[in-house]
Amino acid sequence: MDASLFLGNMIVASGSFLLLIFLIKKFAWSNIQGMLEKRAKKISDDIDEAENAKKKARKLAKMREEQLSNSREEASTIIQNAKDSATQSRTNILKEAEEEALRKKQQAKVDIEQSKSEALQSVKGDVAELSMLIATKILNKELSPEGHQSLIDSFVGKLGENNGSK
Repeated sequence: MDASLFLGNMIVASGSFLLLIFLIKKFAWSNIQGMLEKRAKKISDDIDEAENAKKKARKLAKMREEQLSNSREEASTIIQNAKDSATQSRTNILKEAEEEALRKKQQAKVDIEQSKSEALQSVKGDVAELSMLIATKILNKELSPEGHQSLIDSFVGKLGENNGSK
């Protein structure tokens, strides 16, 4: 009996197992399969999203690298422009200073010539007066105004000729 009891239990257990599989397949299998498919889809979507994020990160890194390179080039250009501007300003300042020095030198020459001319006129007048006084003392007489003027003109003319030839 032991063998028949074992066999009977085995048949009941096998039947129960088959009934359980049939019931699971009939009522729960589609739900289980749906959950597994949802999970597989979610995992797949997460992987795709991670790959897209990775591509986007690479693209952003490349863009930042390009922007950094452009910024460096821009900074270099700005520095070069500043150097060029400073050089140009320096050149302009030196040129203006040279021109100003030349103008002052020319003005000084004009002033010297004018002062020289004024001094010469003053000296001519003084020499003419002294000459007249000497001539008067030598001749011991007073010249007439016409004679006086002609003597002054003659002496000043000779004085001008002597200064011009020197």
